Amino acid sequence: MKYSILLVSVLSVMALNACERATVVVPANTVNVPVPGPAGPQGATGATAEKGATGATGAAGATGAEGVAGAEGAKGDKGKTGGDTVVIVPVPEPRR
Repeated sequence: MKYSILLVSVLSVMALNACERATVVVPANTVNVPVPGPAGPQGATGATAEKGATGATGAAGATGAEGVAGAEGAKGDKGKTGGDTVVIVPVPEPRR
């Protein structure tokens, strides 16, 4: 009994899939597009502008006075001598 129900359900699915659906056709809307008319006559040529006069060149400025040398700075204190400490600086790794 359970095989017959399974067989009927498989056959009904296959039969329903074999049916062709009706295609719905939607008519295209017509849009009135305005069409431009012929070109009009060409307009008159505009007047030519006159070129202005070139301005005068400015005078060169005077050279400034030389500055005064600054005073020498104060001398620093003498540094301390090294002790028994040894500092080891490792070689930096190359950048990747």
